[in-house]
Amino acid sequence: MADNHERGEALLVRIRRLTTLAAAPELATDPARVLALLDDIETVRQGLLRECGHLDDQMRQAMTTMTALTAYARSASAAGGRPRHRH
Repeated sequence: MADNHERGEALLVRIRRLTTLAAAPELATDPARVLALLDDIETVRQGLLRECGHLDDQMRQAMTTMTALTAYARSASAAGGRPRHRH
C-alpha cells in the first residue's frame, strides 16, 4: 500500500514539474522541447492509467471481502449470534 502511495506521489511531482515546464515562455520557440514535453506527458498519462488499474483491483478485492463479511454477519445473526456447527 505504501508503494502505491509513493508511486502516486511521484506522479504528482512529475505533473507539477511538467505544468511548470509547459508554462515556460521559451517553450514556444523550441519545438524539440515541446516534443520532449509531450513525450513526458504521455509517460505520466500511462503511469496514471496503470495506477487507476491498481486502484480498481484493490477496490474489487475490498468489495469481495466486504461482501463475504456481510454474508457471514447475516448468517451469524440468523443463527442467533453464532454460526452453527453440524456434527
